[in-house]
Amino acid sequence: MVKEVTTDTRLVVLDMAGTTVADGGLVERAFAVAAGELGVEPGSADHAEKLDYVRATMGESKISVFRHLFGEEPLAQRANSAFEKAYGELVDGGRIAPIAGAREAIEALTESGRTVVLSTGFARVTQDAILDALGWRDLVPLTLCPADAGGRGRPYPDMVLEAFLRTGAAEGVQQIAVVGDTSYDMLSGVRAGAGLVAGVLTGAHDDPALRAAGAGHVLGSVAELPALLLGSDRPGGDGR
Repeated sequence: MVKEVTTDTRLVVLDMAGTTVADGGLVERAFAVAAGELGVEPGSADHAEKLDYVRATMGESKISVFRHLFGEEPLAQRANSAFEKAYGELVDGGRIAPIAGAREAIEALTESGRTVVLSTGFARVTQDAILDALGWRDLVPLTLCPADAGGRGRPYPDMVLEAFLRTGAAEGVQQIAVVGDTSYDMLSGVRAGAGLVAGVLTGAHDDPALRAAGAGHVLGSVAELPALLLGSDRPGGDGR
């Protein structure tokens, strides 16, 4: 049973991979390609250490991750390009799908008068490939990647605040809901001052990690979000 919230949410900023999109571990597969491009030996201690870092920083801008892992900017850019290419090819190969009920949840929120924005830590080319593969180009009025917000992705609040400024949907940040599957999603929402920060259990991080990073609610999936936000506003709904 999902208890509704009293916050007058007008803007909902949703993460993509792990929250609204199931990618079946494609990040790790694409990382393996990128690491190999830079000479990291599969099965080595170095590979395992770098993969652990990738897992721990799910949700962060990928170029930021590669800057940490490889240091020099040319190496980071090379790794990022290889990653984006590999991920895009996997997406084109039909390796992604919507999280069950995600589209319906977005449509329910939109029909209720809320504005929904999709955000990601991927580059724009990868985000567009995902949107095209799912047929989601016209699902929401705005999609954001780190480059759209001055280059800083999560855990910074920039993409959330960019959504607030571009859409004009909310009167203040307290009318924003931020939803994602990683601790970095939660941190970005908290730092933006969002009135509601919620985690979902369909992606990278578990309940304790999400709550430790600031989640006020943890849902089984994004499919539960309309019940949380709309409650008795929904036809036949009683807020439970």
